Amino acid sequence: MEIERKFLVGALPNLEGCRYSEIKQGYVSFSPEIRVRQLNDKYYRTEKGEGMIMREENEWEIDKETADQMFSQVKTNIIKKTRYYIPYNKYTIELDIYKGIFKGLVVAEVEFSSLDEAKAFSPPDWFLEDISEKREYRNKILALKRP
Repeated sequence: MEIERKFLVGALPNLEGCRYSEIKQGYVSFSPEIRVRQLNDKYYRTEKGEGMIMREENEWEIDKETADQMFSQVKTNIIKKTRYYIPYNKYTIELDIYKGIFKGLVVAEVEFSSLDEAKAFSPPDWFLEDISEKREYRNKILALKRP
C-alpha cells in the first residue's frame, strides 16, 4: 500500500550534496495502471490501483530487454525527471524536477506509513499547494497531455 502526499514547490531548497536519480517512465496501460520506469541503470514494472493519497502499488525489478519492450508499447508522453532525496525530520522528501515538455513543473512527494500520519504532516515552508487530490498532477495524466 502506498500512502503519499504531493505538493507543488516554489523556490528550490539547497540541493547540494543530496542524492538524486534520473527517471524515465511511460505507461503501457491506464486501466489497470501499468508503468515502466528506468531509474538510473535499473528498470521496474509497476502496477497501481485507484485512489489519490492511498492506493495499492506493486513493483518488480525487470531486465533492460523487458523494459525496452515495454517502452516500445508506450503511445503517450515519456516522462523524464530528476528526483532528489531530501531528508526532512523522519521523512525523505522526493523532489521531482521535470524535463522536456513538463520543464518548470516541480513536485515534492512524501510517503507515510499510515493515513493518520499523512494527515498530520507539517510540510516545510518551501512547499506550496497540496496537490495530493488533484488528478491533473498525476503522472499518468501528464503522460496523456498534448505538448
